[in-house]
Amino acid sequence: MEHNKPFGEDRFRSLPQATTSDLRDRQSVRATFKLTEVCIDAISIVAAHLGIKQKSLFDHLLEDSSALNLIAREIKNIDLNKRSRIQKTYVISRKTLRLLEEVSKIYNAPRDALVELSVLRLLPVIEKEREKHEKRKELLVELTKHYKAGEKILAKTRESLGAEDPVFTKLQHAMAVYESAYSTIKSYIEKGKLIEEFVPGSMKRFSELTKEN
Repeated sequence: MEHNKPFGEDRFRSLPQATTSDLRDRQSVRATFKLTEVCIDAISIVAAHLGIKQKSLFDHLLEDSSALNLIAREIKNIDLNKRSRIQKTYVISRKTLRLLEEVSKIYNAPRDALVELSVLRLLPVIEKEREKHEKRKELLVELTKHYKAGEKILAKTRESLGAEDPVFTKLQHAMAVYESAYSTIKSYIEKGKLIEEFVPGSMKRFSELTKEN
């Protein structure tokens, strides 16, 4: 009977091996861009609402070389309008930064414009999140009424049965769980207020990327 070979022997050498280059590509680096406020807000909104790290979001958008090249061809040789832009530093992968710089150099397309127009791809996601946010707000109104009604029932139960009664203690425990969930939901919705003030239309005006004549 053949004995199983221990982990790490020849039979594992056929598996894809990690290389130093691959590992370095995944290293995090800091990159500074000058972006419009609405672009910065778009990045923050999607990251916060979907629970995605901004680094992962940048890598997802900018590592799509076909989309990045298409954008670069459209803005080839433009003179970027740098007014009303905010300097912002983000953490991205070394691979993403290298690809961004390569495409920028090939097409003579400003890095900031490449980032800005790549973020445009997030607008449909933001619009769906805005719709959900409004529905969440409506739900919160109903939850608040329900929670307050539960508090009244709990107070009434304590008054009529006493704090030691098993029915009261069970209800008290249930309300504690409810309170925790309610607070989490309320906090999440309050943090989403940024999406209410977001005006995507200003990102769609391509003329804002170029200098005015």
